[in-house]
Amino acid sequence: MVKIGILSFAHTHASAYARCVKELPNARLVGIADSSQARGERMAAQFGTRLMARNELLAKADAVIVTAENARHARWVIPAAQAGCHVLCEKPIAADPADGRRMIAACEAAGVQLGIAFPCRFMPPMLRLKALCDDGALGKFLAATGANRGRMPGGWFTKPKLAGGGAVLDHSVHLVDLLRWMLKAEVVEVYAEVDRLMHDIASDDCGAVTVTFDNGVFATLDPSWSRPRCYPTWGDVMLQIVGTDGVAAANGFRQKFDLYDDRRGVGEWHYWGSDVNRAMIADFVDAVENDRPFGVTGDDGLRALEVAVAAYRSAALGRPVKMQEISA
Repeated sequence: MVKIGILSFAHTHASAYARCVKELPNARLVGIADSSQARGERMAAQFGTRLMARNELLAKADAVIVTAENARHARWVIPAAQAGCHVLCEKPIAADPADGRRMIAACEAAGVQLGIAFPCRFMPPMLRLKALCDDGALGKFLAATGANRGRMPGGWFTKPKLAGGGAVLDHSVHLVDLLRWMLKAEVVEVYAEVDRLMHDIASDDCGAVTVTFDNGVFATLDPSWSRPRCYPTWGDVMLQIVGTDGVAAANGFRQKFDLYDDRRGVGEWHYWGSDVNRAMIADFVDAVENDRPFGVTGDDGLRALEVAVAAYRSAALGRPVKMQEISA
């Protein structure tokens, strides 16, 4: 039985992760710690656990899930690592690469795992696309397109000091991680245009990002908060990969029924597919329980973050940015 603690419920995904931990037969939610006393008490009551001081919780847990604001990940992850807890950290790994590197170093020094929460890797359509890439069914990779368009989340997500950026950071990291994983290649150059066109907020809400990989593949990405509040789900995750022998596309949320109800005047999606959050949490718990590596590492998180940072720099400079400018 793996004892799990949750550090901060600031992120909207925290409740879903807590539910998954409660449902797993080989995990136990031993408590939560939060910078907000009121929020912590509310969440502890909701999930039938205790609100504790951070150090008390770290002494009881085998592993923790960090779901704080992006800029505050390091202040939760590093003490957890020093206490000997394995860590699953919400994406992006941090608001800036320097914090991400400190987190990776702390976990390596303590001999604990640092996993990054990229649940899109667990979507069945994405797993099938990955298998096609691994099998060589597409031939030599030539190009790719991707989109991750969602609703504007509001709150601290729109405050650059806490989030590190806006939609481009929030949504590009999923696409970059999927492409790095499928193509088995690294980004070498980024060109981007970033703007705020749809919402009256302090951060960006849309962008067009072109990335070039070290195997010659180029990809165009749409990471945006362009979906209306009435959209049936939070957004979408789509990829298309072009090769010399074929083209394959995956829609991460295609496993659904469309329901149009004239009585209520609404259209809804009823999802019948796998619970990707549960699949990710289950895999992390199994990795801790069986002392094996979790599939999404801190380095994966850092690489995706650096691409997002390069996109912002490219937009500010009006030119392509080489990745060595970011990782140096």
